[in-house]
Formats: sequence, structure tokens, C-alpha cells
Amino acid sequence: MDKIKIQNLEVFAHHGVFPEENVLGQKFIVTAILYTDTRIAGRTDELTASIHYGEISRQIEKFLTEHTFKLLECAAESLAETLLLHTDGLRKIRLEIKKPWAPVGLPLETVSVEIERGWHTAYIALGSNMGDKKQYLDQAVDALQQTPCCRVDAVSSFLVTEPYGFTEQDDFLNGCLRLHTLLSPRELLDTLHRIEADAGRERTLHWGPRTLDLDIIFYDDLIWEDEDLCIPHVDMHRRDFVLKPLLELAPYKHHPCSHKTIRELYDELTQ
Repeated sequence: MDKIKIQNLEVFAHHGVFPEENVLGQKFIVTAILYTDTRIAGRTDELTASIHYGEISRQIEKFLTEHTFKLLECAAESLAETLLLHTDGLRKIRLEIKKPWAPVGLPLETVSVEIERGWHTAYIALGSNMGDKKQYLDQAVDALQQTPCCRVDAVSSFLVTEPYGFTEQDDFLNGCLRLHTLLSPRELLDTLHRIEADAGRERTLHWGPRTLDLDIIFYDDLIWEDEDLCIPHVDMHRRDFVLKPLLELAPYKHHPCSHKTIRELYDELTQ
């Protein structure tokens, strides 16, 4: 990915743990590497096709002078999120905030915090087999769209499927959506659980009836295994009610473990 680099931008602001730092202020030095696609700008010579580094510099200065944080970590996190949310074409940012006059009582040049944040693409499976099933799925899509740091990019058709696992229950309505998010996998899982809880989801029976079921199927090409979170979803390749909606959204996306496309996984399952 192409980069635009703003190096050592000086900003006088009021951040620090000690009260006098918040009152008197001090100099901070900011370096930002903006990851974007400069191809169109490079071919057309049009500023509107790129990211205006002058405007970004002024936004950085404005943000850091209008807010006060105790920790550089919080300043960097908040600034990175603000720039990603409000800058068209910005896919990822590497941000370093240096503090030349850190009050540690020892000779040093600078203390700094450097982070890298960016947009991720996740695929979420949706399901419901209680009450107004379509309404629950629609509400889940809307809830994700309204969640800070999340943007719903596409939603599949909804299909009626037979229950999986525990079969003595009503048919499900299932679908999938593609989501762009700044949330980490754990933060995204917590968000999905909150949306399920708001829909009255009760976890009383494994594979049992539910008002709303939301599962992370993919998160970029991440391979993650934890006690309560496995990415890619461990059973996705055995579930036609996941693969069929995914086929609408991303037929040529590769599974990061098997390296097979969604179309190949679906064909294998149906055959």
C-alpha cells in the first residue's frame, strides 16, 4: 500500500499525568504515516484524488490542542481513530507521538508512543429462529451500522434453513454481512454479544433456539484460537447456511487455513 508521511510535526499541547503539564503545556512531536492508494492521484495530478497532508497536519494540531489526555497512549489511540473515521481513502495509519520534555528526572531525548491502526474486513453470520426473525436480523444489521468504528458494506439475502445440531426447534432465517471495522476481534465479539443481548438472546442451550445469533466468520485473513473465539469460524465449512450467503458476498475469498475459496467450499459441501 502507498504511503504519505508527515514527519516531526511540532504541536504545543496539554497532555500528561501531572497537573502542571495540563496547565503549562509542552511541545509534542508527531509523525504520521498514512496508508492509502495514490495511483489515481499519481496519474491525474489532482489533489482531490489523494489525501491532503496539509489538512491532515492541521487536523492533528487541532485535535491535540483541543483535547487533554493523561497518557500518550490515549492521545495516540483517539487521534488515530478520529483520522481513520473522517479521512476518505485512509486505510491504515502508523502514528508516533513524542514527548521531548518527559518529567522523569533523568536525562533523555524523547519518550514516545507508536501505534498502527486501520480498517479491517469482517464477515458476520446472522441467524434467528424465534419471533419476528427478519426483524431481528434487520435490527442487527442496523445496530452494527450505528456502532462507532463499524460500517456495514454489504448484506446477503436471507434464507430459511433447517436447525443445526439440536433439531427439535423452528427453522432459522440466516444471512451474512460484510463489515469494515476499526474494532479488534475481541472488541467486535463483545459488540456482537451486546447486540444479541439487546435482542433478548439467552444462552441456555447449545445450538438451541435463539432470537439472534451473530458469529464472526472471517476477520481479514486472521487465524485466531481462544477459549471463546475461533477465527475463521471452526464449523463454517460444514454449514451451508453460512456458505450460501457468503457465496453472494465473496465467492472468491480464500479460507486462510485451507486456502480454498468460498465457492470451492460450498461446492464440496453440496456435492
